[in-house]
Amino acid sequence: MKKRSVLIAGHSTSVSLEEEFWDALKELAGAQGVSVNTLIERIDAGRTGNLSSAIRVFVLRRLREDRGLSQAKVKER
Repeated sequence: MKKRSVLIAGHSTSVSLEEEFWDALKELAGAQGVSVNTLIERIDAGRTGNLSSAIRVFVLRRLREDRGLSQAKVKER
């Protein structure tokens, strides 16, 4: 678990994620041509709960989309 500081809407906050999630987040940000901080701001804008959890769910959903797995397909199995 690694804690990092990020800036969201001009306010510094810390986020704790496993290194694998940080790596995946960096890859996704790079693919979108934005910084990790910008991607986290976007995730933050749409979240309803804990930021760390929202980031993990975002990464998982994007990876599933990349593999062609939607939530509906997973539920069918």
